[in-house]
Amino acid sequence: MTDTRDCACGQAAVRDEAARWFVRLQEPMVSVLERQRFAAWLAEHPQHHYEFQVLEGIWSAAGLLPAARLQALCDVPPARSTRRPILRYAVAASVLAVALGLGWFSAMNQAATYTAEFSTALGERRQVALPDGSMIDLNSRSRIQVHFAMHRRDIELTEGEAMFSVEHDSERPFVVASGSGKITVTGTRFDVRRDSAETRVVVEQGTVKVQGRDAADTPSITLSAGMGTRVDGKGKVVAAYPVNAAQLTAWRSGKLVFNNASLSEVVGEVSRYREKPLRVANDKVGNLRLTSVFKSDNTDALLKALPSILPVAVRTLNDGSQEIISK
Repeated sequence: MTDTRDCACGQAAVRDEAARWFVRLQEPMVSVLERQRFAAWLAEHPQHHYEFQVLEGIWSAAGLLPAARLQALCDVPPARSTRRPILRYAVAASVLAVALGLGWFSAMNQAATYTAEFSTALGERRQVALPDGSMIDLNSRSRIQVHFAMHRRDIELTEGEAMFSVEHDSERPFVVASGSGKITVTGTRFDVRRDSAETRVVVEQGTVKVQGRDAADTPSITLSAGMGTRVDGKGKVVAAYPVNAAQLTAWRSGKLVFNNASLSEVVGEVSRYREKPLRVANDKVGNLRLTSVFKSDNTDALLKALPSILPVAVRTLNDGSQEIISK
């Protein structure tokens, strides 16, 4: 059966839908549910991804316009201000027309320059489509800065965790800086988590090169699928070790998976999804082991279940934080 999206009228409908999503995502506050709906729409068909990517490229091209010209494109009669979504799309279309007229669109397709910043709030997950076709999934409380140049694609993970699905481009390496570590790829799928003392890298598909960020002569290691490493605060990269990539990236589907994890490790992970930190009272409690699966958006359920799984109790402190103690 022929997919209606492949006909001209279907493409127009997808393009309009992409424009509506693009406008919604420009608003200052976008709910987690709305972003989940967008991610589901994006995954429905490759054309959805393509049309949304085109709009992002058009919007980025606005930065190339002289301020006066951009202002002229954005000025609209007050009487029509209630139709902001339509007008915003019209502005995007105008930017495209100007870009075509000045010959910028072909340069944009070569991804000459692109700069952006994306972040998530507590409990929020977000998927970001980059102009080169790469995708980034951001975990709770995460922030990235993106800068694409003619021969390089640079990402700075300033906080939290991100899963990168990188579009292959042998001419432009994709480089992720996180703390004292640096990860370089041309096309692959991997997860980077930045903690206060170290950066963890896990590869799901392809290969990546990991090295200390500030020392070009620092020995690097190459990770293949199913392998991971850590970079400490001084830029030292530990030897590669096998990992369960599906388990460590289960956060993308809203799950926290623990397989014989120490309670200290569990507490560190769970605290990423709570307003107040969670603590263990001492090493004896912290060394207890846990194997279970919980939802990242309901960590209270984990705390409620813990006393029935392990010989512990949970108490609330005066500052509102909670501590796990021996029962």
